[in-house]
Amino acid sequence: MKQEIIEESSRKLAVKKAIVYGLMVAAVLISAFMVVLQVFAYRHDFRDLNSYMREREDINAEWGRLLIEQQTFGATAQIGTRAVTQLRMYSPPAAQTVVISLPSESEQKK
Repeated sequence: MKQEIIEESSRKLAVKKAIVYGLMVAAVLISAFMVVLQVFAYRHDFRDLNSYMREREDINAEWGRLLIEQQTFGATAQIGTRAVTQLRMYSPPAAQTVVISLPSESEQKK
């Protein structure tokens, strides 16, 4: 009888150990799967971040070009204003305008 009780308790202990080991293996597998998902999400987000950074750099470069263009056009208007006010320059009326045309190639060969 004592032998049967010992065998039965050792079986129960073995079952409990198997259950605990099974739960531990399941927990390790679940945590490993979660790590894989987190790494995948990180890489995806990092790739998106890099593309947004490149887009920001392109937009900043375009902004710089537009600022230079704006300054150029502003300087042209300022030059025109100074020419009129300080140098008394003006556009001549149509009566004072002379148009000179160059002879065409067929007229030059004659």
